[in-house]
Amino acid sequence: MQRLIRFFPVWRRLVAGVAGTLAVALAAHAHAQAPRVSPPSWTTSWNTALQEIPRLAELPALYQAPAVAGRTVRQIIVPTLSGTTAQLRISNRHGTRPLAIMGVTLAHSAAGAAIVPGSASVVTFGGKREVVLSPGMEMDSDAIPFKVTRGAPIAVSLEAGSDDVMQAWHRIAGRVSYVSTVGRHAEDTSAAAFTVRFTQYAWITRLAVSSEHEHAGALVAIGDSITDGLRSTFGADRSWPSVLSRQLAAAGAKPAIAKPLGANHADANAAGPKPIAVLNAGISGNRLLSGSACYGDSLESRFEHDAASVPGAHTVVVLIGINDLNFSSMPVRRGLDCDSPHRVVSADDMIAGYRRIIAIAHRQGLLVLGGTITPATLPPEREGIRLKINEWIRDGRAFDGVVDFDKALRDPGHPNQLRPSFDSGDHVHPSDAGYAAMATTAAGVLPAARR
Repeated sequence: MQRLIRFFPVWRRLVAGVAGTLAVALAAHAHAQAPRVSPPSWTTSWNTALQEIPRLAELPALYQAPAVAGRTVRQIIVPTLSGTTAQLRISNRHGTRPLAIMGVTLAHSAAGAAIVPGSASVVTFGGKREVVLSPGMEMDSDAIPFKVTRGAPIAVSLEAGSDDVMQAWHRIAGRVSYVSTVGRHAEDTSAAAFTVRFTQYAWITRLAVSSEHEHAGALVAIGDSITDGLRSTFGADRSWPSVLSRQLAAAGAKPAIAKPLGANHADANAAGPKPIAVLNAGISGNRLLSGSACYGDSLESRFEHDAASVPGAHTVVVLIGINDLNFSSMPVRRGLDCDSPHRVVSADDMIAGYRRIIAIAHRQGLLVLGGTITPATLPPEREGIRLKINEWIRDGRAFDGVVDFDKALRDPGHPNQLRPSFDSGDHVHPSDAGYAAMATTAAGVLPAARR
């Protein structure tokens, strides 16, 4: 298969010493004048990016959150890295009022909202089961003795306070979450109390594990709906980051892409393959340069929080831009205008934004790979901007490498369009087969995909 990844000299220098191995081992050096220290205790196994729920008195049903006060919210997550101890992060970062959590458990998920009997572990925060988060606050739990297995679903149950409301969520979770009747049901084995369903994530942003592998690490995919997996098969984990995680596991490879420049990472040239988590920080509707009432903060403004500071992250794949190009032409709507601001952007505007997030990544010692913007049957003017941006991503040598998603998905006979078999039907979002092709393309950065 033709390789669809291009590496620039920085990347080639980092991987030159590991030819013939089953891992891309990128040298991890201590910060200048700082002593080498042990690897971080935690590596993120699952994460999501939250976005503010629109704050209008009257909202369309699509943006109405379920009532949660005094109820238990049970959410199902799928980890991408195994471990024997876990740490959960809960967030009120987008809140304007305190968030009271009266109790939290982790359990192995059974069918629907049910959990495996005897599997629930109580989560504590500073030794306490109850925690109140002020507006803007996030909190990591104590270490939880809990077996986390890559690909095995986990039920996270949170008992909400009597005045709690949901003010932020990840809107496109791709699976069902549950709300109980009034009461504290975090330790319920049965699904009987969980009578309300919704399809978002709320309050939880990260599950980290303490891996038995010293240099376990994470790749963060950040972008818009094409990273979020919109229009893929619901409940099947068919986004390209999810497929990539499974591809790596099926190949039997545990690539070690150690953080190359970070101050808190020891030299990762130790022998042996290392595991990698594949994390999804995509938000549907997201833009590089502009935030939205419906689609979250701009990627530029959230990059530090949602990607660069994720525990264990060493590599980020950035795929963003199609909404920056398209939303300028969307009609202005009264009331809730999700596409506002209707900003017209140029290729130079976008390139400047990419350069700023690259600088953030490099300050954190991360490798950052640029994903080319995929075909979307754009009119000529916007298509010209897309092509100019993609040319810069491929040849500008600002990113540490290129994941050529455009080349992977485009119709050879009509390169401004998705290949028909890769088109979900809206001519913008890939089908399941298209997302799988994206994963295979991204896997080209890892030796598990090299033959």
